[in-house]
Amino acid sequence: MDERFLITDEEREKVLGNYFKQGTNGPLDVFPSKEKRKYIIAQEIIKRFDVGKVYLEKEVNELLITIHDDFATIRRFLIDYRFMNRSDDGREYWIDDVDSK
Repeated sequence: MDERFLITDEEREKVLGNYFKQGTNGPLDVFPSKEKRKYIIAQEIIKRFDVGKVYLEKEVNELLITIHDDFATIRRFLIDYRFMNRSDDGREYWIDDVDSK
C-alpha cells in the first residue's frame, strides 16, 4: 500500500459514513475529490465484485451505476489504482485479491 494511504480504522469509518449515507451497501452520495478518501471508497466498492470472476465492461458499468451515476470515473479510478485489472482490449475486467489493497 502507498504510504499516502495509511488509514486508521476510525478514519475509514468516518469517511465511509460521510459518503455512504445509506450504509456501505447503498449508493455513494458523492465521489470524493481527495485522493485518500477516493482510496477508502474504492476499497469498499471493490468488495462488491467477486474475486477471480471475469466481468465484461457492461457488467462493471451496471454494478457501478448502482453506486454512483459517474460510473466511468469510478471505473477509471479502480483501474488506475489497481483495484481492478483490465484486458488490453478493454473488454474484460477482474479482481485478483481484494485483501491485497
